[in-house]
Amino acid sequence: MTSFRAACVQMCSGRKVSDNLKEAEALVRAAAGQGAHYVLTPEMTTIMELDRASMQDEVTAETDHEVLATFSGLARDLKIALHVGSVAVRLDDGHLANRAYLFGTDGRLQASYDKLHMFDVDLAGGESYRESASYQAGQDAVLADLPWGRLGFSICYDVRFPHLYRTYAKAGSDFVAIPAAFTEQTGRAHWHVLLRARAIETGCFVFSAAQSGAHDDGRRTYGHSMIIDPWGAILAEAEDGPGFITAEIDPQLTEKARSRIPALSHDRHFSIQMAGLADDAEAAS
Repeated sequence: MTSFRAACVQMCSGRKVSDNLKEAEALVRAAAGQGAHYVLTPEMTTIMELDRASMQDEVTAETDHEVLATFSGLARDLKIALHVGSVAVRLDDGHLANRAYLFGTDGRLQASYDKLHMFDVDLAGGESYRESASYQAGQDAVLADLPWGRLGFSICYDVRFPHLYRTYAKAGSDFVAIPAAFTEQTGRAHWHVLLRARAIETGCFVFSAAQSGAHDDGRRTYGHSMIIDPWGAILAEAEDGPGFITAEIDPQLTEKARSRIPALSHDRHFSIQMAGLADDAEAAS
């Protein structure tokens, strides 16, 4: 497998799809201009909106989603693999899907993936999120073959479920994508550790394009888009705000990392035994 240049686009998406699309296109073009062959954009590339009613007004069904035609044309014109981290798509039942798209160098849609795990949580300081109230969780993990190796899909909160990535690695993934809109609060605490852990435990490259900054809907996201190698080294990391990062990717490093620590082949089935003081106390009486 030959080496290639990967890029992660970092954005601070707002409430207007047209404005976000314009910014995404400019950043993707700039990354391709610096030699990127694969470009990843963040979660919710085209809109960041907490209000459900407002989101429903802005979002369309996949068949009517004009931004997809724009991204398809962009991939074709630039001759890149363009991975749109996610956009909101209206489903037939009225729910939304948080859906990623991968377009090949010919502009054709190669794969799509719906976020598996919904972020339903109450954080300190009054922050509260209920993704399941608006979004329908995906049912399938997705793999796609790029010209340089195999890619596993995920989105943001999925990063906290390591068995997903282990499954990808055992299915032959060389890279995993983790586009995100991580909150500033959880990002400060866990972002770097989680991303590096996913790389180390799978022996995969990690590509993570993130939202960054203060958004129109009141959210603050952490940013720090990263490209990480299979040994856990950070090859590139973004500063705050919109922009992009790039790094040269040597797919052979995946096999090299796994041969040094062959943990993927060392899984064992096991049972759980419960032991405690209760049995000891009964015996003593």
